[in-house]
Amino acid sequence: MDEYGPLANSSTSSRREFLRGSSAAVASWLISPPAVHASKNDFVLRVLGTDVTLREDIRRQAEKDLGFRIRFEPGGSATVLQKASMRPETFDVYEQWSNSINILWQANAIQPISKDRIARWNEINSLTKSGKLTPDMPIGAGDAPHKLLHVQADDSLGADDSPQISFVPYVHNVDSFGYNTSIVPQGIPYETESWGWLLDNRFHGRVGVVNEPAIGIFDLALAAQSRRLIEFADIGNLTRIEVDQLFEILMDYKLRGHFSGLWNSVPQSVSFMKSGRVVIESMFSPAASTLNGLGIPVTYAAPREGYRGWHGVLCLSSKTSGRAKDAAYAYMNWWLEGWAGAYMARQGYYIAIPERARDYLSPGEWSYWYEGKPAPHHLTDADGRIAVRAGAARTGGSYLNRFSRVAVWNTVMDSYEYSLVRWYELLTT
Repeated sequence: MDEYGPLANSSTSSRREFLRGSSAAVASWLISPPAVHASKNDFVLRVLGTDVTLREDIRRQAEKDLGFRIRFEPGGSATVLQKASMRPETFDVYEQWSNSINILWQANAIQPISKDRIARWNEINSLTKSGKLTPDMPIGAGDAPHKLLHVQADDSLGADDSPQISFVPYVHNVDSFGYNTSIVPQGIPYETESWGWLLDNRFHGRVGVVNEPAIGIFDLALAAQSRRLIEFADIGNLTRIEVDQLFEILMDYKLRGHFSGLWNSVPQSVSFMKSGRVVIESMFSPAASTLNGLGIPVTYAAPREGYRGWHGVLCLSSKTSGRAKDAAYAYMNWWLEGWAGAYMARQGYYIAIPERARDYLSPGEWSYWYEGKPAPHHLTDADGRIAVRAGAARTGGSYLNRFSRVAVWNTVMDSYEYSLVRWYELLTT
């Protein structure tokens, strides 16, 4: 999500040295029945991750389909990444974003995953495997997930195909910002909507930003560059000098009272907008759907500069073995079978095998969420609340169109640790 340099072909001990220097349907046929369906009921698969995917509905369905108990431990991105990096014995499966992979791999917190144990590997689409859904699609700056996917012969991670992978790809999306169109004039997708609006004086004192340094820094870097306050050589890998220049700009905005607050969770971002505290903010897709369902007219922008892209990862703890390892493989495979992908689609997210999810979506849901067509009727979210009104079309269009416009992927920059220091200065000033 840096100063970790090139991935090392290192031993466990050198990886540990690295960590100390840092801040930081599939069912029983996929696994051996005696290994998981033992007569004892004390087995529990431990899943560590964020509250984006560790939802109670998902846990219950997975338990029902797989036949063993599952415990979810959700938390904030930085918190769970730190725990996973330093205490791999506390989890079996880790769910987060691809920008966490460098940290986890260098810390020896995760082990290679055998592709031949991923039942539908050949069905996973090309976005993860090549960074593109079509041959001519631009990839975007930063750590596109395919760059970190395969375990190379020298124990580094790279894009060259190999029998082992560092993660199983699953949920992904493009992020931007949301704005209340009862106050902020409606923009035109990819033409007038701009990251620069986050630093526009028209919205002084009513701007919210995600309090996640590895994410928020890119939102604000895109905003500052859009307003021509700064120009980056590579927005996916800011230098220390560029980080300083960016934070000088942001500190000035904060001291002038431009930002209303930094949110730590999707519900908090909803609260910010619902209360009127903000009229524009960094936002994740479910927040926009929730607000629209509440009757608050929020547009999830399609910025002319492009989106910030992210890709979810399912990882296997380096300490997991035996029955727990079999169960972990079953759980990771389960995510690609369709039900979970459809559940996440209703929150605005995509899955690595869209066609499997399609089997669990209505024609209207598929046409809206994946094809970018107007909703033929009201559509509900994963909790059964109205999230999309009849006739509405998804801002930014189809899956293909949206991922054709990734400006930068969530990334662990070479300057990551230094950027953390500056981020917390911004928070506490």
